[in-house]
Amino acid sequence: MLNYLIFTLLFLLLPAFVLWLCRKSKILGKIGPIMLLYMIGIGIGNLPSLPEQMATLQELLPNIMVPLAIPMMLFGCNFSFSDAGLQLKVVVSGFLAVVIAVTVGYLLFGTNVDEGAKIGGIISGMYTGGTLNAAALQTVLKAKEETFVLINSYDILISFLYFVFLFAIGIKLFRRLYGEPTDPQLRNKQEGMSNTTSEEETNSNPYSGLWSKHGLYQLLKVISVTICIVALSAAAALPLPEGWFMIVFILMLTTLGVCASFIKPVRNLKYSYDVGMYLIYIFSLVIATMADFSKFDLTNGLYQIAFMSFAVFASLAIHAIICRLMRVDADSMVISSVAFINSPPFVPMVTVAMRNRAVLVTGLGAGIMGYALGNHLGVLMANLLEMIG
Repeated sequence: MLNYLIFTLLFLLLPAFVLWLCRKSKILGKIGPIMLLYMIGIGIGNLPSLPEQMATLQELLPNIMVPLAIPMMLFGCNFSFSDAGLQLKVVVSGFLAVVIAVTVGYLLFGTNVDEGAKIGGIISGMYTGGTLNAAALQTVLKAKEETFVLINSYDILISFLYFVFLFAIGIKLFRRLYGEPTDPQLRNKQEGMSNTTSEEETNSNPYSGLWSKHGLYQLLKVISVTICIVALSAAAALPLPEGWFMIVFILMLTTLGVCASFIKPVRNLKYSYDVGMYLIYIFSLVIATMADFSKFDLTNGLYQIAFMSFAVFASLAIHAIICRLMRVDADSMVISSVAFINSPPFVPMVTVAMRNRAVLVTGLGAGIMGYALGNHLGVLMANLLEMIG
């Protein structure tokens, strides 16, 4: 019980310490709190001995933080109903990119892997939807249990490298390569980004005044509205079959959060976005502790690792090329890639790293489509790869 309490407090308070360090150190400020928390989390996850309660916290805290953070981060955003065309573009591009990357990856590496076609089908669903899709596809395709365990283990490592690339150079690289968008609609979306520089954002303290009487009153209102939205979303999703719960739950959270943003008193709530950000910092730290490198069989699974790595990074590259041809802005491309490769719960984390709340709904919308269609794509891909193998 004592270990449970200690690690709970560590996860809840360590992001505050990291944020303080980022404000005090220019070097750490440039690295950013998300990347620092990821590194710290990996360090914690690979300690020689961890209490049994860690597994409970790793499952519990993300399931609490993300549903609370999504509506909080949506309250203060400005939305336009003209984004449907952009949404369609990133979904088509993302699915096409995964199909091409998985097919080529299978021909290069997957044919040397046991159950390679089934793995290709599972990761096609996982890299357009999420782990829920992968679990469903493992049952549908009747893949071995050990195959599914290896897929999840390797995915943790590959996803970490994917995030390292995005946070270290990827976001800046794509913004530089794409240049200023020529489409006025895309330019307006980028104008939703903060006008402050990275250094100004790092040195400022968005939580200043939170513990004052007025700040606590604002926080109480933010939490109250958020809990109502979470409760309504859960009530709508609970009666549905297990496979549909997450799809409907995330969809309802997003829809109600967007609807609430059109209510002026809700939109003007102070601290809603920043408190949501802090919950995502906790989520990032906890998720990173799951990267236990001692469980990876890197010697016997090289072809499978190569297959999955190619699927992730090639799909990112193809998605970037297609989006550029369709005049999609860099941030919408990146956030939709994250939604497909890592699922909607990771979208708020990357919007924080990009300092662009304007693309939050684009990412969540893409991820919801991935949840809904990922299983169908996975079955089709498994049969296709079996035919060409």
